[in-house]
Amino acid sequence: MIGRKLFHAIFLKDEPTMKTTVLICLVLVFASGTCFAQKTKPWTEWSERDAEKILNDSAWGQTQTDETGSQATQTSAVSSTTAARERTVRDAGAAANSAQSGESKSSMAVHYRVRLLTAKPIRAAFVRMIELQGASPERMAELRPFVDRDFGDYIVVTISLDGNDRKHMMPVQQALTSGEAATLKETTFLERKDGTRVPLSQYRPPSQDGLGAKFVFPRTVDGKPFIDAASGEVRFGTELAKGVKIIRRFKISEMTYDGKLEY
Repeated sequence: MIGRKLFHAIFLKDEPTMKTTVLICLVLVFASGTCFAQKTKPWTEWSERDAEKILNDSAWGQTQTDETGSQATQTSAVSSTTAARERTVRDAGAAANSAQSGESKSSMAVHYRVRLLTAKPIRAAFVRMIELQGASPERMAELRPFVDRDFGDYIVVTISLDGNDRKHMMPVQQALTSGEAATLKETTFLERKDGTRVPLSQYRPPSQDGLGAKFVFPRTVDGKPFIDAASGEVRFGTELAKGVKIIRRFKISEMTYDGKLEY
């Protein structure tokens, strides 16, 4: 479709169409260039935009936005982890979340950030954000081992939230803070494309590390990896508070980083 429009724009001199088509092409080229840069540049060279995209809109980090009203009571982003100490991984999470909130006065929304913490690119993006905020060399030396950390036989999915609707955010924040594995496992799962599910095994409420609530799943089932290159996609689902369902899909074919399947 784009190719046909481009042909007509260039050879039939349809100026409005040409302008629109060129704009679309530029957007596509920019998006693909950003994705390529993220996967080819060392994470220590990522820009703030690169790190934000990894955290909020990538193969390992996604955002579910629920619009909750028509009139905002405030326009600034409200992070679910606003009271954190300085110089923690939390700083990176808050910065990345608020950077992409941007609601206007005419809309209210809550953004649920769902991330595969056990995927190296997510950890690298958190640490890179802290570095870009001016962390000292000593602080970076403390944080770098986190990027290469081995999580053993676990898959960890994190959830944090931000937005401009405190009324709708509060019950979800409370649910995350008071949540327990015994209760959450009834509605929380990882599911492969073939329909096979693995239930939640552990849960960790949000803390001052800024990574959000942690949902822990086994990496192997019956002695085999739950996810491999042939899995197609993996779906994460949970229900928080009354009527708040979060469902995010991650495509396995896009989850290769440094030649390795990262999840």
